[in-house]
Amino acid sequence: MISNESGEYLINLSKQTIKHYLKTNQKMEKPTEYPKELNEDLGVFVTLNKNNNLRGCIGYAEPVKPAIDATMDVAISAAFNDPRFPQLTNDEFDQLEFEVTVLTKPEIITVNNYEEYFNEIEIGRDGLIIQKGYLKGLLLPQVAVENNFTIKDFLEHTCMKAGISADSWMDESCDVYKFQGQIFK
Repeated sequence: MISNESGEYLINLSKQTIKHYLKTNQKMEKPTEYPKELNEDLGVFVTLNKNNNLRGCIGYAEPVKPAIDATMDVAISAAFNDPRFPQLTNDEFDQLEFEVTVLTKPEIITVNNYEEYFNEIEIGRDGLIIQKGYLKGLLLPQVAVENNFTIKDFLEHTCMKAGISADSWMDESCDVYKFQGQIFK
């Protein structure tokens, strides 16, 4: 995982990236000076909250690019491309709370019986990805805590996020992955 200083850097970077985009409608240049550990390919999510309500959340579940680049990309996407919300406005910017979650690489949970998931998933530690065919849903570790989910609730809501029936996690045709997240606010 990354240092607290790098996490703080990513929070500030996401704010600067969105502010620049609001002013210019263009992505800002990547800074030249930044913690070098952010060159590592990492999964990253940027979450925007307004008045303690979700205002946007987009990310890369897989480590597809350096954390610094991924953070800039998903900050813009969370503010302007989350299909659940209208594009962010200048008036809203000062009301936002920023959260960056840096992810470990997802690992598939292999079970012989779906009831074994209850021993493999820990609320507060694990995030989930559930995939059935081309459909995929992801919920960050903090979602289960914030909503007081049981493990069963967490599995069901991740299925619904994928657009599949809530009980699909019991189906052998579904793949369930877990990952951990380092959260910076």
